[in-house]
Amino acid sequence: MTGSFWWDLLIGLAVALVVAWLLLLGALLLVRPRGGLLREALRLLPDVLRLVRRLAADRSLPRGVRIRLGLLLAYLAMPIDLVPDFIPVLGYADDAIIVTAVLRGVVRRAGLEAVRAHWPGTDDGFAALARLTGIHRS
Repeated sequence: MTGSFWWDLLIGLAVALVVAWLLLLGALLLVRPRGGLLREALRLLPDVLRLVRRLAADRSLPRGVRIRLGLLLAYLAMPIDLVPDFIPVLGYADDAIIVTAVLRGVVRRAGLEAVRAHWPGTDDGFAALARLTGIHRS
């Protein structure tokens, strides 16, 4: 393209990042929560954050699970998102999707009982979390 290996590499990486971001954005548009699901997920956010923090601090869980939970907390604390939060619906949907994926992985590795034992909210809140994430089916 440009004749310089480094410029070609830099341009190739930039194009790959843009294409990956566009693919993620398209995937989020397809799987975005419908109706009141996103509103319900946002209401649960404080309890979910406390749950993730408690699970990450639990030494009885496998280290890989705790590392994933720590990385999730770091991602949620970062001011830069994959999809900016000011974009309606999708801005918060990417966070909800990532939290869901991590919680499903935790249930697969540590069990639903560990998640339930650390849940700081009400039983209704846990039922809503299970419904939103599908962890009751894992």
